[in-house]
Amino acid sequence: MDETAHGKCLLGEFLSRRRAQLKPADVGLPDYGDRRRVPGLRREELAQLAGVSVAYYIRLEQGLSLNASPQVLDALATALRLDDAERRHLHTLSGDARQSRRRLPAERVTAAVRQLMDAFGDSPVVVLGRRSDILAWNRTGHALFAGHLAPDSPDQTATRPNTARMVFLDAHTRDLYVDWPRKARDVVGKLRQAVGKYPDDPHLASLVGELTMRSPQFATLWAQHRVRAWGMNEYRMRHPTVGELDVLQHSLPVPRGEGIRLMVTTAAPGSAAQAALRLLTQTLQPAADMSAPARPAATGTPAQVVPSVHP
Repeated sequence: MDETAHGKCLLGEFLSRRRAQLKPADVGLPDYGDRRRVPGLRREELAQLAGVSVAYYIRLEQGLSLNASPQVLDALATALRLDDAERRHLHTLSGDARQSRRRLPAERVTAAVRQLMDAFGDSPVVVLGRRSDILAWNRTGHALFAGHLAPDSPDQTATRPNTARMVFLDAHTRDLYVDWPRKARDVVGKLRQAVGKYPDDPHLASLVGELTMRSPQFATLWAQHRVRAWGMNEYRMRHPTVGELDVLQHSLPVPRGEGIRLMVTTAAPGSAAQAALRLLTQTLQPAADMSAPARPAATGTPAQVVPSVHP
């Protein structure tokens, strides 16, 4: 399937799924109960709400038309009650961003990116690629998110960790998040955004296929076509060494990084979470010993909850 045809399919599927998720009452329309034979809104109802002809809307949903005008897309987004991230995703699927797309370079961590990582000191930092692959991490980032994995695993291109795969298929990562379902929704929403932006990436398509087959939870969330924007998210983590801590995960785009981002984790000044992050840093081996997996020291402090979990 060429890129244009694939884009039409993605657009039509997105419109269809999101239309099915809207109830008539959500948009002020009467609900005829059992007489409605389709879930959500009818095509003609959505077309009327957006101010477009039913025939034109059907062509969009069936993948027979692409490159709708920005005005039409905004009208559809409003009718579908999309948020800002979903609205941008709709424009991307329509082909607005596809026209100037060029072949993307291989993902790599440059010296400039490593300097940027170093600038955050002991704060946990993880470098993420376009597909949410982990391209690099600092010592604290490794200890916070994946102390059960080898420190040099991001350097192994063919088998490097992927955050989406870890959240759904790795028991250690699942246990890290007190509200795992919310973390799972955020991960799927960001992956959905990536598919819209890079629809011709075979590795991304393979990742989605793998997760769909191996995780029923992922398959259910993927079918909802929800989109999440990168930015800042607050989570309560349950770390096996330093216990529970409330953190902010900041996603920062790398200049000229072609989709590469730094995820920096912070905690409120003076909080118990900040103290826990400091304790985590203190348990790490010296940088010269990074050739071996980092193991927390058995300090016997109250912050030590359970031993490290190994899948």
